[in-house]
This record gives sequence, structure tokens and C-alpha cells, in this order.
Amino acid sequence: MTATPTPTIEDQRAVLSWKLPPVLLLCVSAVLLFGVQHDLAGYAALAAAVALAAVVDRELARHLVLVAAGLTIISLVPLDADLSIGHMALMGSALALAVVVPWAVSRFVYREDLIRFPVRTGRPWPLPARLYLLLVVLLGYLILPFYLIRTGVYTNWPDASDPTVFVRLFLGVNAVGIWDELFFVCTTFTLLRRHFPDWLANLLQAVVFSSFLWEIGYQSWGPLLTYPFALLQGYTFKLTKSLTYVVSVHLLFDLVLFLALVHAHNREWLPVFVY
Repeated sequence: MTATPTPTIEDQRAVLSWKLPPVLLLCVSAVLLFGVQHDLAGYAALAAAVALAAVVDRELARHLVLVAAGLTIISLVPLDADLSIGHMALMGSALALAVVVPWAVSRFVYREDLIRFPVRTGRPWPLPARLYLLLVVLLGYLILPFYLIRTGVYTNWPDASDPTVFVRLFLGVNAVGIWDELFFVCTTFTLLRRHFPDWLANLLQAVVFSSFLWEIGYQSWGPLLTYPFALLQGYTFKLTKSLTYVVSVHLLFDLVLFLALVHAHNREWLPVFVY
């Protein structure tokens, strides 16, 4: 009798499977929690996603619990651009826990080594990767001032004319940018890749990513900007396997964002933007 071959990870990464509905529910919960800001419906969808995953696939359920834990933690604090010391400390603590808790549970409870934060890969960035960094700055320069000022969403961030607010805004924008890559790419995308083809896992994580960005201020037609950005970050991480590189991309984009915000609130400052 011929032995039945053990299914491989690739065999488990089907596009259409019963694993997809619970993850779609997870994406819906993110939209409800951060986009629509309907907590009751969001938590209900999140609980349903985990419960359905438990019926469909035990490993998927364990991984969705990790993502759900992170989403729940960050949903408990306001995600606006309040730059008071108290709010920054509260939000910073929540964001840190949303990364640390899934990593710690995965590593020490599940005994897995899936969630990693590869800072030093030992591989130099090739010329195309370096040129892409310049392209990111150019795209940010062309898109961000137009988006922020024409839609008026720059008012979702505070005026940085005060030196203290200026410094806090700079630190806050960059801290959130780094966290985005730690949670949405290194954690959510990585866990979903265990169950779906990379392209589908990327499409799914980008929904969660852009939902979070909506609440922190990227509103109006912001999702048309943030969803492609989230997709590019996931794809870039897949190619480079480098947290350092995707964070560099994000921080360069956020640097342009910060300068555009300063200009939007004070038009006589940095009059170099076109919109």
C-alpha cells in the first residue's frame, strides 16, 4: 500500500478554501473598528472570525488569535493625533503591547518562530532598491501635499508651529510608521502567508493596514493612497526579507508627510510643494 504523502505548507496555501471566510471576517472587523469606528460590531466580527477559524483549522485559529489580540489592544485607545504627553504614552504603550503580545505568545506559548523582525540580513541593498528609495521620496512629494491640502485632512494633525509640538509630531509620525511595519507586515502578513499565497495574504493584510491608517487621519480618499502603499510594503518585505528596508521606505515617505503637514499649517514655511 502506498503511503499518503504528508501535506506541505504549499498544499495548505490554497486561494479558495474554508480558511478564507474567517480571515475576511477579520478584515471586516478592522474596517468596523478603525474605519467605521463601530466597536460593538467590530468586536463581534473579530470574535466570529476566531470562532469560525477554530472550526475550520486549528492552526489558523491560533494565528488569528494573535492578530485579533493586537487589533483589540490598539482599539482600546484613541488613535487621533493628540500630542499630549499622556496620550502619547498611552498610545505608545498600546502599540508596543500590540506587537509584543502576539510575538511572545507565538514564540513562548505556541513554540513557533514565525514572527521575526529581520533588522540585519547580511545582504547589501542592490541598486534598484536604492533607486526605489528615491522614487518613494518623489512620489511622496507629488502626492502627499496635494492629498493633504486639497482634501483638508491635514487638520487631522496638529499645527507644529510650536517647537514642542514640532518635535512631538516628528517623533509621533515616525514611531507610528515603524510600528506599522512591525505589526501589519512582520506580524499580520507573515501569519497570513502561512495559510494563503503571498499575493492573497498581502491583499488581506493591506485591508487591515489601511483601516488603521484611516483612523489616525488618512481620510477622504486616503484609502486610494494607503491601500496601494500597504500592498507595496508587503510585497517589498517579501522580496527583501528586511525590516530595515521596509522601515526605511516608510520613514522616507513619512518624512515628506511631516514636512507637508508643517507646510499645510503654515504656508509660508517650506514653500517648495506643488498642489
